[in-house]
Amino acid sequence: MPVTDGTPRRKVTTSHGRYYAERVALARRKKLRRKAALIQLMRKRKGVAAIRTSMIRVEKAHISKNEALAILVGTQIGAGVLGLPYAASKVGLVPAMAVLFGVMLLMLTTAFIVLKFSAEMGGAQMSTIANRTLGKAGGWLMYLSIFIMSFGALLAYIAGMGSVFASLFGVSDTVGAAIFWVLASFVVYRGLEASGKTELIMSYVMLALFIGVTLMLVPHAKLSNGLYTELGGILSITGVAIFALGCHTIIPDVYKGLGSYEETKKVIVLAFLIPTVIYAVFMAAFLLVFGRGTPEIATQGLELLYGHLGRIVGNLIPLLAITTSYIGIALAQQSNSEEFVRLDRKVAWALTVVPPAALYFAGIRNFADVLAFAGDTGDMLAFIVLPILMWLAAKLRR
Repeated sequence: MPVTDGTPRRKVTTSHGRYYAERVALARRKKLRRKAALIQLMRKRKGVAAIRTSMIRVEKAHISKNEALAILVGTQIGAGVLGLPYAASKVGLVPAMAVLFGVMLLMLTTAFIVLKFSAEMGGAQMSTIANRTLGKAGGWLMYLSIFIMSFGALLAYIAGMGSVFASLFGVSDTVGAAIFWVLASFVVYRGLEASGKTELIMSYVMLALFIGVTLMLVPHAKLSNGLYTELGGILSITGVAIFALGCHTIIPDVYKGLGSYEETKKVIVLAFLIPTVIYAVFMAAFLLVFGRGTPEIATQGLELLYGHLGRIVGNLIPLLAITTSYIGIALAQQSNSEEFVRLDRKVAWALTVVPPAALYFAGIRNFADVLAFAGDTGDMLAFIVLPILMWLAAKLRR
């Protein structure tokens, strides 16, 4: 007589006339539960690889709405804004404004999509959302988009700092870029990562400098300088605008810090409106002064108006913005390759910093155009295409 484990033995008619189907099914369910518990335990101990996409971190369990707004705005304000005036000079003031605000509305829509999925999944990051909604292909697409975005951004930053070093120290662009690349890449190799608070402070310093530069330009502005229309540069201004407005990767952290879907949604609206208005004023100021002759790194044009003082101020902003952006993006991409592709740290570092430098020394050196490429490819895929695909996939499942 079989020994029972206490499970009621009810007769179940089967093709073999056996009585233990329910016990077998129960045993299978118990086995599956044990496997699931074991997998969860292993994940907690080892950690699940996740794509790291932002250097700014929410450092407190609970944050206020003002802190959340500061984090989102601080994520957006960076080196990307330096290329907006030059990209705008290719199309004129009115088309540039239309593109900037159109991109803002599109990015705001996809930011809401990211927030919705993150809230439904308990504050999940973008990589986790992509993996759960689009499968492994979604995770790899996210990694690829971040890789392209990082590659383009680092290439643009090397080109930009070559110009800055040449202006400040009287060396050639190539020598200046080489000096910057060696120093900044060494910092990345050593892993000297700025804290979230430092990043935010730097962002607000740059924001204050942007406002100061705009005020310096106002007396020299002429409306006629910007009133022209050339649609050939639409793709360029679109890419730079996407690059300058990306803050989606920090939205899950902000949501977890606030703990409220509705409050986070309101903060996100302000977080897109405020930088867009600042960018618009900054872009218009340069375009109304320099018109079609706006420099690739816009602030360097101040030297033409204010001499030595203009040269110092005009190069101080990109020096701060590009250096912090290069280190932050390079560290994030290095971490991506270590965690997602499971590369050795040295290999991940080399894969991050060497290819952009090689392409620069091969002759690709246009700061604003490379930023436009990064925005039109990597940023568009990560912040626009993938969120829309995730939304469509979820809708089809329902």
